[in-house]
Amino acid sequence: MMPNLFATEAAAGYARVAIERGVDRYPDGLTYAIPAESQEFAALKPGDRVVVPLGKGNTATPGYVVELTGSIDVDPSKVKFIQRRDDAAARLPQQLLDLAKWMSSYYCTPIGMTLATMLPAAVKRNVGTIRKTFVDLAEPSSADVGHRYSPKQRRVLSALAALRAHERPVEIRALVELAELKTPASIRRMIQRGILRAVHRNVVEAAWTEHLSDARTPERLTEEQVEVIEAVGERLDKGFFTHLLFGVTGSGKTEVYIRLINRVLERRKVVLMLVPEISLTPQTGGRLIGRFPNHRVAVLHSGLTAAQRHQQWALVADNQADIILGARSAIFAPVKEERLGLIIVDEEHDSSYKQDQAPRYHGRDVAIRRAQLANCPILLGSATPSLESWHNAITGKSSLHRMRHRAPGLRLPKVQLLDFRAEARQRRDNRVHLLGPTLEGAIAQTLDGGGQILILLNRRGYANYIACPSSHCGWIMTCDHCDVTTVYHRDQKLPTGGYVRCHHCLSEQKLPSTCPQCGKKISVFGLGTQRIEEELSRKFPQLIEGQTMLRIDSDSMGGASDFHDALERFGRGEIRLLVGTQMIAKGLDFPGVRLVGVINADTSINLPDFRASERTFQLVSQVAGRCGRGADPGLTLVQTFNPNSSAIRLAANHDYESFATQELAERQRCGLPPITRMARLVIRHEDHVKCIELARRLFAGLRALAQSRFGDSETVGAGHHDFSTVRLRGPAPCPIARIADNHRQQIEVLTPSAALMQSFLTEARKAGLLKAGAEMAIDVDPLALL
Repeated sequence: MMPNLFATEAAAGYARVAIERGVDRYPDGLTYAIPAESQEFAALKPGDRVVVPLGKGNTATPGYVVELTGSIDVDPSKVKFIQRRDDAAARLPQQLLDLAKWMSSYYCTPIGMTLATMLPAAVKRNVGTIRKTFVDLAEPSSADVGHRYSPKQRRVLSALAALRAHERPVEIRALVELAELKTPASIRRMIQRGILRAVHRNVVEAAWTEHLSDARTPERLTEEQVEVIEAVGERLDKGFFTHLLFGVTGSGKTEVYIRLINRVLERRKVVLMLVPEISLTPQTGGRLIGRFPNHRVAVLHSGLTAAQRHQQWALVADNQADIILGARSAIFAPVKEERLGLIIVDEEHDSSYKQDQAPRYHGRDVAIRRAQLANCPILLGSATPSLESWHNAITGKSSLHRMRHRAPGLRLPKVQLLDFRAEARQRRDNRVHLLGPTLEGAIAQTLDGGGQILILLNRRGYANYIACPSSHCGWIMTCDHCDVTTVYHRDQKLPTGGYVRCHHCLSEQKLPSTCPQCGKKISVFGLGTQRIEEELSRKFPQLIEGQTMLRIDSDSMGGASDFHDALERFGRGEIRLLVGTQMIAKGLDFPGVRLVGVINADTSINLPDFRASERTFQLVSQVAGRCGRGADPGLTLVQTFNPNSSAIRLAANHDYESFATQELAERQRCGLPPITRMARLVIRHEDHVKCIELARRLFAGLRALAQSRFGDSETVGAGHHDFSTVRLRGPAPCPIARIADNHRQQIEVLTPSAALMQSFLTEARKAGLLKAGAEMAIDVDPLALL
């Protein structure tokens, strides 16, 4: 029976509850009374999920208990009672509660929303849960197989006695198979007689796609691998420490991870390993399963079905998983207290670790914080480390380990830069070719030689520019709801042969046949993965779409299973060429790849974003590293309109350290991260004038706060700046000034340290200036500035 809404009698205590709503007025949660007369609440603890009444309408709202207390500072008669516990949800470990509190503060997000992010929706909804019967021996003496038992009963007792202690109790259907019975009738009668003991549990069932096991072990380790394994291994028992492994592509970083995982498992601890994309889980999962056949590997990522996610999450919560592998959200795996022994973040530079909605957390940085809370080491690995991680390493905040050479038998690929303009001049026809003659010839040679090919273009669709060809007209097709051009997508299933889509608001419309202003036939040009696919099919008849050639981008891949199937077909050699976006540039290891072609290395280098050069270097370097993993060193051809760009040139030379030195010097000169810390505030409103007004009002409030509480602040303009205090830039229109009918203004906050940034943002929240929601996005440590 539900208790009275308000406390009319003494409560058993009080609980601070973080409700799953965007309520920022009480960042630490709301206080509720615990009913004294109900056994349901007798064992209530922090981390339990409960349902509480919220607001004037007392709407039943889920939330998490974050703290228990025996007394409060307000009138108890005004405190509402908790309505009930949500027993379907497992209790969150204290470590995750502490992590949520830190994230709520650091990323300026209500703690309830943060906790809601941690728990998968499938777990909250109890998807796939059924009640099962597990069986064990009632007492040790009942294992005695005597003449009083029937043959079937003796087989049951023998089967149970043969199981090790940690394998019991066993599910009744499994016991039927072990005892070679046709039905569980004999087992149920033994339970009724007290010979066997029955335990009923709620478990999660899900059809699970097995990862292909890969037990390959290198004949020997390189000296660099041994040095890294020993250096990191000797600190496994010494508490929290951050390691950065900078190893060129193909240097054997995964083998280093596996050797360290083995050392952690020997200590009976759990390893949590993050990869940036679900695309990397099949290969990595296969290697972990193959190398550790006697340990349970749990896989957590958004590509699983709801029941699968619940199943894998439950394995971790029940302490049945020794290795946890997953994408960004796997950092919230409910590992038991004191069990976490090592966290690994592979490809730590990857932007996929950053979430683009509240809480806008970075998986790498949250992983570092979790390692601190768990008092265990964390290993960050990359061939192209983020400048944040590199700066921390060279300034002594973390330990730097280098692996400059590829594993034995592997050589870094030769990278050749191709001037797109010079390539185009070699053509004698008037057609537009996205494949220059050099790349086209290399593709033909590689196909003839039996090799495999990766072709990268980091732009989806068929054409990104739809316009009137008349120089007197100037019409360009833009989105009706955003200030961006639209993209044409081919689709032969449609009568018109395709459609036009905005990649920001996802609105779609027909492709007009004529210019709406002058009536001339429109021109569709530009580039995209579909257009490359079409050109490859036309020039190389042996490349058949869906059979020997596949396009991999978010349009062609319906889900994780499609991507995994594509990679398996490529691994078998069935697919000769993959063309795709950055999805094919990350962490894939296929020895048959002899050629990598980059159609246009300039897709992001000219964006109005200070990280544009860093992203360009990483993309070119990473995709080049996909070849040369067999006996042949491989060749990477990079087409560019900017062959003298230092980012592209240094990537071609595999010279990360020179690039990092040069880029950090530029960031130092401009006072940009990682030398400083940044938060980006984006104001959104359908009314343009109102949007500007809100941004100016926020800026004025922040400037007043900075001047009154943090000494002199600076409004950034031209000239020299003092980087030792709070700096405010803006307000100004975002580079993309309107998305989904919302006008956008931005304010950038820069401080010399994370501590000062957090102090400033906390005071701004307390003052009511910062309220994450529909009209304001708060992005701490932003990766994208568009």
